Amino acid sequence: MKLQIKIDEDSGKIVDACFKTFGCGSAIASSSVATEWVKGKSMDEVLTIKNTEIAKHLSLPPVKLHCSMLAEDAIKAAVKDAEAKRGKMNGNSKAADA
Repeated sequence: MKLQIKIDEDSGKIVDACFKTFGCGSAIASSSVATEWVKGKSMDEVLTIKNTEIAKHLSLPPVKLHCSMLAEDAIKAAVKDAEAKRGKMNGNSKAADA
C-alpha cells in the first residue's frame, strides 16, 4: 500500500492524495478512505488518524483490521517522505545561497 500526498507550500495543507494498493477490497477501501481524510489537513493533523477510526468507518470485521493498519502506516510513511523531501529542498536552496 502506497500513499502519495501533495502539499501546498504556502499553507502546509495536503491538497491532494492518491494511492496504489494491491490487495482485497478492505485494503483498497481503507486506502481510499485515507486519501479522502487527509485532504485539506496539515501533516500534523493527519498523523492523528488512527486505524481504528478507519475500521469503524468501514465497519471492517476483526479479520480485516490489518487493512486499516496498513492505511495508517501508509499515511505515516507519506508524511515522513514529504518531510524528508521538504528538508532536502530547503537544504539544497540554502547551499545554493551560500
